[in-house]
Amino acid sequence: MTTTSPRPTGRREERHGETFLVFDRTFRAPIEDVWAAVTESDRLVRWIGEWSGDPASGSVTFRMTAEGDDVADETIWIDECVPPRRLVMRSAQPVEPDLLWAWEIDLVEADGTTTLSFAQGVTDVELAESVGPGWDYYLDRMVAAEAGQDLAAIDFDDYYPAFKDHYRAELA
Repeated sequence: MTTTSPRPTGRREERHGETFLVFDRTFRAPIEDVWAAVTESDRLVRWIGEWSGDPASGSVTFRMTAEGDDVADETIWIDECVPPRRLVMRSAQPVEPDLLWAWEIDLVEADGTTTLSFAQGVTDVELAESVGPGWDYYLDRMVAAEAGQDLAAIDFDDYYPAFKDHYRAELA
């Protein structure tokens, strides 16, 4: 159980003619440090998972570590990488491999604070009901990991199903 109740933070945005859920988090850290937290495997593993491979090839293999040991590896295609400001990626959806998920990460630093904006393309309301709470959960884990806090205090049960209605309304 977290010490404060989390709240849904994702909002709907239209980008490139598609619907995205967008989440912002701020860090009292330089942009390069936040970039490392979302791109370096040893930093990423602290809050969501790890990757292997050569990003210069255009793809890496990613494995979520925060959801148990039986999670399958997935290929993440890197469409755009502009360190330390922008990363655009895609992967196949787990239940519909012919459909792709699109993710965009943008970072902006001002006055010693870096704002991370994470966006995922979302195709329908049913998907938003699980994707939205999931990203609030993982991004709160990222904030806790970067602050040196106990990630065990962040409980997915505080996010799902409590946030479903918020994300259903965002996509309605």
